Amino acid sequence: MSTGTFALQETVVKQASSKPRPEPATPPAPRILVVDDEEDLLELVRYNLTKEGYDVACVVSGEDALKAARKQPPDLIVLDLMLPAVDGLEVCRRLKADARTREVPIIMLTAKGEESDMIAGLDKGADDYIAKPFSPRVLGARIKALLRRHDARRLAEAEVTIDVHELSINPGRHEATLAGKPLELTYTEFALLQFLAKRPGWAYTRTQIVDAVKGEDYPVTERSVDVQVAGLRKKLGTFGSYIETVRGVGYRFRA
Repeated sequence: MSTGTFALQETVVKQASSKPRPEPATPPAPRILVVDDEEDLLELVRYNLTKEGYDVACVVSGEDALKAARKQPPDLIVLDLMLPAVDGLEVCRRLKADARTREVPIIMLTAKGEESDMIAGLDKGADDYIAKPFSPRVLGARIKALLRRHDARRLAEAEVTIDVHELSINPGRHEATLAGKPLELTYTEFALLQFLAKRPGWAYTRTQIVDAVKGEDYPVTERSVDVQVAGLRKKLGTFGSYIETVRGVGYRFRA
């Protein structure tokens, strides 16, 4: 082979190898809907969450929140409790009752820090609760943790369906049926039922239940666990007795 021929071939190889390779598809940024009637707070939250790589949309009323969430369900909602006309509790209740938005995690962000307000929010289906004034870093950490748990639940398709008594729980589909009829459960109620039903007869403390359902070090009172259990028993109807109270300990699912 002549020197000229080799040089020509080498040039061709270099040109071919220098072609840009297609970049792998980048997943879209998680969409966060922030609902608050304080413009300054909206801008603070928008600024910090945008810096963390989220796609942030902001609205100032409960009506606008319902319209925005139903039109294009976000990955997570940060929802103020004190809103004009339709307050945050009612917005949360409607979103959790709507099949289009039922699975969207909701963080209550409000100036009300009383235990009764926290319980009311959790009872309506909220997944987390942060009282004002708050740290943007704490809010960002809570959002990240909640999205991570939510994604993990979505990826649980391979998990075996739990069948206990007349109850059937499909973690992957996030569906539960009782005697063949579907149960309308909030995210927290479903997680609580799944946790207890996995090991019938095992007793768990309220702290263990909170750690399993919400994550370790979650700032929630024992009273809120009791509220969730009471709501779940009510939805189970005559089968609510499957969830037994273990005095001095916590709760268990009947063996």
